[in-house]
Amino acid sequence: MARWLVLLSVLFLLSDKASSSPGNTTITDSDPASLVNVFIGTTNGGHVFPGATLPHGMVKVGLDTDSPGNQAGYDANPIFNAIGFSQLHDSGTGGDISLSNFKLWPLHECDSFASCNTSLYFRKTLRKVLPDGSPDDAGSPGYFATNLSTGVQVELTASRRTALHRYTFPPSSREPRIVVDITNDGMHSATEPVVNINTTTGRVTGGARFAASFGPGRYNVYTCVDFKGDGYDFEAPTEYGVWLGNTPVQNSTQAIQLYSGFLSEIGALLTFPPSPNSIHTTILARVGVSFISSDQACDNAESEIPNFDFDETVTIARETWNELLSRIQVDTQGVDKEITELFYSSLYRTHISPADYTGENPNWSSTEPYYDSFYCNWDTYRTLYPLMSLHDPEVFARIVRGMINIQQHEGWLPECRGATLQQWIQGGSNGDPILGEFFVKFHEHASALNVSANDLYTALLADAEKQPPNWNLQGRQATVWKKYNFIPSDVYDSGGTATKQVSRTLEYSFGDFSISQVAKILNKTDDVAKYQARAGNFINVWNEKVTLPGNSSIKGMMQPRFADGQWNYTDPRHCSVNDPLDSTCYLDVTNHDGFYESSPMVYIPQDTAKLILLQGGNESFINRLNLIFDQNYFDVTDEPSQQIPFMYHYANRPGLSTQRSRMIIAESYNTSVSGLPGNDDSGAMASFAVFYLLGMYPLPATRQFLIASPYFPKVTFHNPLFNTTTTIIANNFTGNPQDGIGGTVFVKSVTVDGQSWHSNCYLDWDVFVKGSTVELELTSDINTTCGEGSDALPPSLSTGGYSGSI
Repeated sequence: MARWLVLLSVLFLLSDKASSSPGNTTITDSDPASLVNVFIGTTNGGHVFPGATLPHGMVKVGLDTDSPGNQAGYDANPIFNAIGFSQLHDSGTGGDISLSNFKLWPLHECDSFASCNTSLYFRKTLRKVLPDGSPDDAGSPGYFATNLSTGVQVELTASRRTALHRYTFPPSSREPRIVVDITNDGMHSATEPVVNINTTTGRVTGGARFAASFGPGRYNVYTCVDFKGDGYDFEAPTEYGVWLGNTPVQNSTQAIQLYSGFLSEIGALLTFPPSPNSIHTTILARVGVSFISSDQACDNAESEIPNFDFDETVTIARETWNELLSRIQVDTQGVDKEITELFYSSLYRTHISPADYTGENPNWSSTEPYYDSFYCNWDTYRTLYPLMSLHDPEVFARIVRGMINIQQHEGWLPECRGATLQQWIQGGSNGDPILGEFFVKFHEHASALNVSANDLYTALLADAEKQPPNWNLQGRQATVWKKYNFIPSDVYDSGGTATKQVSRTLEYSFGDFSISQVAKILNKTDDVAKYQARAGNFINVWNEKVTLPGNSSIKGMMQPRFADGQWNYTDPRHCSVNDPLDSTCYLDVTNHDGFYESSPMVYIPQDTAKLILLQGGNESFINRLNLIFDQNYFDVTDEPSQQIPFMYHYANRPGLSTQRSRMIIAESYNTSVSGLPGNDDSGAMASFAVFYLLGMYPLPATRQFLIASPYFPKVTFHNPLFNTTTTIIANNFTGNPQDGIGGTVFVKSVTVDGQSWHSNCYLDWDVFVKGSTVELELTSDINTTCGEGSDALPPSLSTGGYSGSI
């Protein structure tokens, strides 16, 4: 694999300069992409996509395997066969396998055209394996390569809507061939396939209709594939034909020339002349993709990669990633290289989804941006978008504009969306806190970012007040929510499934809190009161009499409730490792216990002070948090748990938050291929890790960030909208305890621009707007507090923390 090894050596030339072992001071300024390990979480359920893409690119071109865990196509376990190189993927998702459309496949040798194995089952092959037992794969932002056991070397790169493949065949391959697979997506769901071969140029166009991976719909997508010799020219393929199953039919040019049936495998097969200049023949394949038409797929390819220049495309991708990643800089003195690699790899994965499908919306015409692959907002609203606020507000604004435009045409904000289709809602209408996050942080710049405040607020009110015909796919069960001020267990509407009632009550409450924050900025006084009151509706599913079985001191739980006010019951151990019934807590029509991916040991982000009061005060609250961790109720694999480690802040024990959060990183994250605790959930777990490594946790749709100590002696954030740089310095930094326990990592005091700050527990957004210098004085004393003043504790709704101006 000499070629891609040389390319990788160039790409990683700066890696030794951009990171350090303990003792060397370095700021990772010019090439943070060299610190990205794209293979973290690519096996053992992480479902991470390691292939080539741009930030939020539509095309995500990568290797597909026959692993049962190939939601992102790839699996790092070398026992699984390679089956193709497809153009579209999601990253870190559950559900069925999404996308994985239009696989290309190199055939190094066939006895004849007719005898070539074109069917996915017969053509698949293993990858070569390195001495350490790993597959012979390599990758970096914007680039992927593998070495197949057939001797074919494969390299991939991408622009926004176009993939570029480079296939280098072994010397024994005198008739190199490439399969274009139109029908085999991740679920083998294709119907109505179209294939056309231009015999003069070898261009293959086509498309099909495919099933959504997490919802009821079907979508159309199209492709346009052109071929070119690398280092030599040819006018046309020497052989061509359409194939059906494992039967290529030479000289056929259209799928309708074959007797295909429902779910048949169909594609094109082309033979190319060998290179006259080299013992290795290298073929470039440019693959345009479109959700509109094959003609548009061709236009995308021709405009984005006109010259088939593979190395230039890789360079552009690398530069694009470096510019974005370098907006957050870290000082690596005294920091293990693995921590820096974990940080930048996680930051990288937060920019894979959602995907920029602008110009590719088949449902309506608009001049607004169009983003897709919201998979799902319930996963990402907590940490991914607040992280975007810190360093990528322009793209955040484009995403918000796209979400508003969806609401204008479909009636409600998107919640879960893939391949232009509505998919199943997991929690509530979680587009609300995303729009709230944007407007609370950037309302003064909304007009300059082309975000209409009126349209944004109208979209929020649509979610809050109008019940859609199917609230499994969009919006809320709004009529019931407004009537009862909670979602009862025994109310069955025709428009959705009667499940997740407690979880939805909590999510709707937080959504209404987000709306109240926007209303406050817009001086809509009546709406502020209305939605703040609805934000407190979580209290309506709090049953003070329920105790944890076997521990009567843990008293009071969120519980399901009937419409008449009487209580239903769910065992507080539900959906945890302690659940005696091993209950389901996922999308299941028979799931009547009221919770989704969480136990009744849940949190209220907008009003933790109220939760502390309900649980009997600080000591009882701390005891319950300790039990949640010590008895494994905390579930690091699911988003409802993400804030729990930082909740000690609200009980004035931030040192405990710092230690718990560091223990989670130590126990659950590393840089191996199985280095994630579960699905990456479209970057949700990545952004969670980024914030923990920064010593921060966000409160979405607010102007506050909870703080602990960063894993680096200094961190800087550059915000291009404000053109400011904020620096956080950890004084007395002595490194990071390997197990997360102890160390000089607890925040004793905070200054901002040389002035004493009023809290050791949170920072205000203004710090990042102005470009301040924040200094944290660290100590080894875990018994630190938030400070002495009335505003030292983080804000909560019931204590008036969100009653002032924004």
